Amino acid sequence: MRQLNQALHDSTDGSFEVLRPDGRHAIAVGLDSAATVTIRGHVGYYCGGMNQQATVVVEGNAGPGCAENMMSGSVRVAGNASQYCGATAHGGLLVVEGDAAARCGISMKGADIVVGGSIGHMSAFMAQSGRLVVLGDVGDAFGDSIYEARLYVRGKVTGLGADCVEKEMRQEHATELAELLAAAGFDQADVGEFRRYGSARKLYHFDIDHAAEY
Repeated sequence: MRQLNQALHDSTDGSFEVLRPDGRHAIAVGLDSAATVTIRGHVGYYCGGMNQQATVVVEGNAGPGCAENMMSGSVRVAGNASQYCGATAHGGLLVVEGDAAARCGISMKGADIVVGGSIGHMSAFMAQSGRLVVLGDVGDAFGDSIYEARLYVRGKVTGLGADCVEKEMRQEHATELAELLAAAGFDQADVGEFRRYGSARKLYHFDIDHAAEY
């Protein structure tokens, strides 16, 4: 695994195939080049983590922490993703064509995440900036303690977390959403079926009247 990642780190561009990954952890982590890496199978923890510039495609399912702390480039999972995919990601585009488990996009700091299926509970917890698009349903405590990230959901939301509220979907948001869906390959989805969520901005500063919500 170290030899594989070192070879990818040494590249400045080009296309690579990873065959028979067999669920191994930390594949294509910390890349900083315009390379394209196609992984033909399932991966374990932290695939595509700390990505910069590279395009990483997983032709299978991904374990916890996929695209964690990504800075730029893109990571696409053709199957499902486990917990906290896209956590703390600062930039780039993460696409999960299937479902994502709990805590999708927690503490995201500027990345775009598009999920073709549903996501689990506590997703977008403390999300600071960036955009999360979910074409399916969302679990409980969605957007808990959110800052300024923008959330778009087409399906059902089980429950909103502290300080997360539904917001008006204006034309600027519809345009933004359409661009995100197109970039992720879901351009046939109807923008009019989505709702927008974000911060009510009541928890930015401590207020004794809201102490029970912290």
